[in-house]
Amino acid sequence: MIIKNTSQNPILVILLIVAAFFLGSLWTEVKYLKKTNGQQATGAAPTQQVPSQPDTTDNGAPIKVSVDNDPVLGDKKAIVTLIEFSDYECPFCKKYFTDTYPQIKKDYIDTGKVKMVFRDLPLGFHQNAPKEAEAAECARKQGGDTTYFKYHDQIFTKTTSNGTGLALDQLPIIAKELGLNVNKFQQCLDSGEFKSEVDKDLADAGAVGANGTPTFFIGKSTSNGEVDGIKVVGAQPYSAFKTIIDELLK
Repeated sequence: MIIKNTSQNPILVILLIVAAFFLGSLWTEVKYLKKTNGQQATGAAPTQQVPSQPDTTDNGAPIKVSVDNDPVLGDKKAIVTLIEFSDYECPFCKKYFTDTYPQIKKDYIDTGKVKMVFRDLPLGFHQNAPKEAEAAECARKQGGDTTYFKYHDQIFTKTTSNGTGLALDQLPIIAKELGLNVNKFQQCLDSGEFKSEVDKDLADAGAVGANGTPTFFIGKSTSNGEVDGIKVVGAQPYSAFKTIIDELLK
């Protein structure tokens, strides 16, 4: 039987096209989810907002990285230096802070074997991260490195990550909780006094290939403030750091 053309046929064709489009989109999304399933566990947030296969360690030659004038946690005469490039709003950075950092601190930093240097790498799509980095520097201005890391800990503890996990109006509240002069803190933050410091860390990160957060460089401490560091990328488990640190301590 031959179907005669009617005014309804064009509508039917359009509906079939639309249905095919949505089926194709659904299939693409399913394939993407299968491909990326599980990668969030130990990944690193890339400097661009695109899917990224997470790295573990860099098997190339050690990379020379400066500690600059950034805050130091631990004995400054420690044999090993761990430099962390991080973002206060990065979910992988928070995962490292929660799951891995406490054991590293207990076993290596608190025992004087490792010193940690924290350098800022606020990613462009994490809206509040740059100001949070400046806020920690403003805290350091009042109380030195010890106060810096107390402030650092509070940001990571309070934020839910992903760009605006901690409202900026909470920054002076943290300062108050730590017993800082809130007026001086706010003046420091509002003036952008440490913006250039944060920007320098960003530039240095790019120069040494720190293209995602968190990125670590672990190496023997030196007197000139430069470390030939083994690169570790992402919220890796404690064992990944332990293997490298123990070898350097031999």
